[in-house]
Amino acid sequence: MRILIDAGDLEKIGYRNGLDAFGIAKAEQFTSTLKILEKRKAQGLHAGMDFTYRNPLRSTTPTITMPDARSLIVGARTYWKPKESLLKFSEPKGKVALYAQENHYEKLKEGLSAIAQELTSHGYKAKVLVDDNALVDREAAFRAGVGWYGKNANILIPKRGSWFVLGSILTDAPLKPDTPVEEGCGSCTKCITACPTQAIISPGVIDSNRCLAWLVQSAQDFPPDFREALGDKIYGCDDCQEICPINKFEERIEGEKTREERSTVSIFEILEQGDQALLLQYGQWYIPKRDPRYLRRNALLVLGNIGVAQDKRVRKIVMQYLSSPDSMLRSYAVWAAKRLGLNVFLEGMESDGSKEVQRELLLEVKQNEKTKVWNLNQSQTKQ
Repeated sequence: MRILIDAGDLEKIGYRNGLDAFGIAKAEQFTSTLKILEKRKAQGLHAGMDFTYRNPLRSTTPTITMPDARSLIVGARTYWKPKESLLKFSEPKGKVALYAQENHYEKLKEGLSAIAQELTSHGYKAKVLVDDNALVDREAAFRAGVGWYGKNANILIPKRGSWFVLGSILTDAPLKPDTPVEEGCGSCTKCITACPTQAIISPGVIDSNRCLAWLVQSAQDFPPDFREALGDKIYGCDDCQEICPINKFEERIEGEKTREERSTVSIFEILEQGDQALLLQYGQWYIPKRDPRYLRRNALLVLGNIGVAQDKRVRKIVMQYLSSPDSMLRSYAVWAAKRLGLNVFLEGMESDGSKEVQRELLLEVKQNEKTKVWNLNQSQTKQ
């Protein structure tokens, strides 16, 4: 027997259990989103990304997951925290995007699960979808009136911003849907101009082939044109969110809260640890094929960007990877060596049989600023 349930009560339960925003939409097909996904996939803007692109029909049709679904409840949980103070590290550190520093999805799931339990106790079906390719979370949030699409394609919650993870509940409960909120970006284009690779090719449209957040997760070759732009980012990219004026609201609201700090990780450790240790420590990240070699690839790029050539440990690691049995890692070590001005380490590598290595040897690479200063000092000392 089903007991009448009040949407307001569900919202209160969500907030009591850690949600920061709540909304309801009809469990109908996201027709416009389906067309957009299919169009962008045909244009190659997905850059081979799977996620909701793997099966666009499924990820835009809630009733495929629950045939008798009538409502879609959407919840959001903030992951913003104050920036780590700028310290002078004795070793190169890789920056981790805010959302990946803790398991925020698990906490979001707890809030949504509390609502789902209330629904089932009233005799309704309820299925929680968190970090699941079964649904395009942003479109669900938009339809549920949680926020609008920013020009960086993130959902912006009014007077809160985009520092949120999103999740949903499919239910056969007949709940009154909320009204979508109006777009609030106005003429602001700060996120577009702040993107270091110009990946936002028009308002709300991202070319994943240029997006650093995707490139560090892709098994494809990291494009040479965007390696310097990667800077010290080892996982994710927050540039378009950090510049967003709407996000300043969230900084004021959440600024006094304290959370576990993990905004940077040791590049040395990533390049020196074994496979099992890396997966144990960073397995919560999306690593292509669950293969740590891609994490090491990213670390070599970061090392080339922020490492110091005179550091003995840096030189040892570069030399180690130049003789790696993995030709892909040898090729990125070539790039790192050239970026660090350690071209002397490349002598004899013209005989390397790897096409990847030969391509990198021919590539023009600009030395990083730290290396330039060191080389200048070395040159002046010799004079």
